[in-house]
Amino acid sequence: MPDLIRDDLRAGRLVRNPSHQVTRHFTGRPVPSGRGIPKLDAMTIVSTGPAVSKTDRVGDVRTVEGVFQSTGFHWVGNGFYVSTYFPSAKLLAERVSPFVLMDYGPAKEFAPLARGKRGVGWHPHRGFETVTLAWEGAVAHRDNAGHAGVIGPGDVQWMTAGGGIFHEEYHEESLTRRGGKMHMMQLWVNLPKKDKMAAPAYQPITAAEIPSVRLEGGGEVRVIAGEHAGARGPAHTFTPITMLDARLVAGARLPVALPASHNALAVVAKGRVRAGASSAGAGELVLFANDGGRVELFAGEDAHVIVLAGQPLGEPVVAYGPFVMNTVEEIRKAILDVNSGKFGDIPE
Repeated sequence: MPDLIRDDLRAGRLVRNPSHQVTRHFTGRPVPSGRGIPKLDAMTIVSTGPAVSKTDRVGDVRTVEGVFQSTGFHWVGNGFYVSTYFPSAKLLAERVSPFVLMDYGPAKEFAPLARGKRGVGWHPHRGFETVTLAWEGAVAHRDNAGHAGVIGPGDVQWMTAGGGIFHEEYHEESLTRRGGKMHMMQLWVNLPKKDKMAAPAYQPITAAEIPSVRLEGGGEVRVIAGEHAGARGPAHTFTPITMLDARLVAGARLPVALPASHNALAVVAKGRVRAGASSAGAGELVLFANDGGRVELFAGEDAHVIVLAGQPLGEPVVAYGPFVMNTVEEIRKAILDVNSGKFGDIPE
């Protein structure tokens, strides 16, 4: 399966992941219809359908289907130094659905910058949602639908690109001037066909709004989306999704009840965890088989783990740069709409 083509957000340049070979250029500003439209010869087309068990055996602990490594580090714009957990050549798109991409940026120190910005300028999206988590530092967001805000430590921004939006993401101004650490993650969540043209929306979720569950044995789990141990996350989603941000003390156990039909992943950001006979450390992702009603993780040392689960969409996926749609024609239409100004004006 070919690698996903994604927007590396550096001045709107489209690159092939993970080699980052430049395949197309996109200025990020509308041009007259029929001009500046790239050929559609470098995209991912994935025909996905049900590939999981439909029986939820609540008493069974899921087995591990595989442990996968993230890519090497690369820059997104000039402000985000990240490693990509997926897409990857070995991790099939249908096994991570409804998720499309995950970039993780570990804590990195930035020197003070006297002038200018660090981050990513105006760029378009259509057909999916972006979810940004910040653990250290702060990201200032603005889009052309009138939304703006700062994502600070512990906060989450859940943006629905839907039918089309332009946005920009930079280090918050005071962080840029004084310098400091940035520690963040961005996840792309696919939208089902019926909702791909939904109106753009913005969910600013502060740390104070995210419920936390204490773990027996030490640690806590922040529930961002879905439900865990009686706590429900504040994020509104188009399809059933679970997103947990867990800090585990060495020796702690994290059980998570999930429908067996939901895909389930555990991304290890720090430390080492065990699931069944498998072990995974920082920079690795645990993919669970769809053969039971819960996943279980054990911390071999203090660990930071992001648990992602959701109902797979079972629909064709055509991904090209900043667009994730169902058909080639829909990708072509997205490019035409951007170039003809249908995504709206870009604020000055």
